[in-house]
Amino acid sequence: MIPVTNIEFRRHNWDLNKSGKSRFCTTKSRLTTRTKESPSTNPDTLLKEPHKYFDQVIITVRSGDGGHGAVLTMPSQQRATKWQGKHENKEKSKKKLSYKRDFDGSLILPVGGHGGDVVIYADEGKDTLLELHKKSRHNAKRGGNVAAMGVLTSQLRDGLAAPTLRIPVPVGTVVKRKRGKLLADLAQPGDEVLVARGGQGGISLIEMPEYRRKKLMSLTTNVMRDESDKVLVLGQPGEEVSLELILRVVADVGLIGLPNAGKSTLLAAITLAKPDIADYPFTTLMPNLGRLDGDPDLGPGQYSSEATLADLPGLIEGRNFLRHLRRTRLLVHVVDASADDPLNDYITVREELRMYNPNYLERPYVVVLNKIDLPKARDKLPHLTEGILKIGSDLVHSELGMSSRDEVQPLPTEGGEATTLSPAISVEDKMDKGIEDYPRPAAVVGVSVLKGIRVNDMLKEIRAALRKCRDSNDALELSARSRE
Repeated sequence: MIPVTNIEFRRHNWDLNKSGKSRFCTTKSRLTTRTKESPSTNPDTLLKEPHKYFDQVIITVRSGDGGHGAVLTMPSQQRATKWQGKHENKEKSKKKLSYKRDFDGSLILPVGGHGGDVVIYADEGKDTLLELHKKSRHNAKRGGNVAAMGVLTSQLRDGLAAPTLRIPVPVGTVVKRKRGKLLADLAQPGDEVLVARGGQGGISLIEMPEYRRKKLMSLTTNVMRDESDKVLVLGQPGEEVSLELILRVVADVGLIGLPNAGKSTLLAAITLAKPDIADYPFTTLMPNLGRLDGDPDLGPGQYSSEATLADLPGLIEGRNFLRHLRRTRLLVHVVDASADDPLNDYITVREELRMYNPNYLERPYVVVLNKIDLPKARDKLPHLTEGILKIGSDLVHSELGMSSRDEVQPLPTEGGEATTLSPAISVEDKMDKGIEDYPRPAAVVGVSVLKGIRVNDMLKEIRAALRKCRDSNDALELSARSRE
């Protein structure tokens, strides 16, 4: 539905009647306008096409304003009359000393409450950013004002500080200013970042006749000299910031391949995940996560070697999903061995990775030739395995030591993801290299995930590659410590 807005205009003019006298007339006219809604805020669009909005959103946050201070006066201090006794004079002197004072004896005046801050934190209970599309503006509360105006007494209190507004996002969310710098990479549960600081509360001033100001200045500097000083009583405004949130799935292993290659079936077979599985392409529209059990070859240490697998949508659907490979340590390239030209399918995906981010080709990977239970796939398996192993060089993978918490450098633009390159190798040099200049796969395994053929062999190769990544990562950390 497109909302319709009716705007009524009134026009006043003078008119002449038949008698020649002028009269005042009012005419009304109505203008109808149609306002087009943004597709990102339309709930129907979010329900029909969640895969287009689940991993990126732009929101506006505003911290709370500071509370106001107060303009106060000192209690009237009249001289005691003859009929007032000594007991009443003692009470007045005791009341005079009851004001709040600092260590140096100066008066402590109440201040307005601090405005609410805005904090974004990583919550394990969140999976997508879809909820933030429904509410794109978040405002923190303002600080409380000083309770009373008038005479300074010991009963006056500071204004109440506003609570912090905490916005939950999925683990792996990158927070940056809209078209600006990176603020935080919330890669671990509980990570948080302060994105907008609340305004400071206003101070309180004492209004005093000019002939008594000099004496009062020895007790406090918050003495109002003229009307222009009243601006100090007002609380400071909060900050308003536009933020871009980008979700990058936190996973150790990324499953990649063309649509209908069997990635979701593989994820469901080796983990407890239950992704949508069908016999048509593009069934997976959003990344699915599953947890792989620990490596049994490690004995008691297997429980610390669990790994998270991410099933990404088919690459032909778009390259934007490749941003979720950023945190992975190992890639599993799933190829449909029963396709007409599986070797060309393998090359196509490798080229897509090279065009999006050449660093992805340097990460260790295992090739899984799926659906070998079919006769045409079984017959071409030896030739296909040999052809895949011929593509590539004998270079050692340079990204073996990458952990799931690698530091995020420049963020992706609309055209793709900014790469993190060493100073010795430029972006142009890496783009000029072909897929044959990058390392060969760590292993090529033929399986039938649906029939359960050689699935255990595939798991052994995946766990072996993960062990190498973990050992290399430990060696890098040990080397870094020794340098310190």
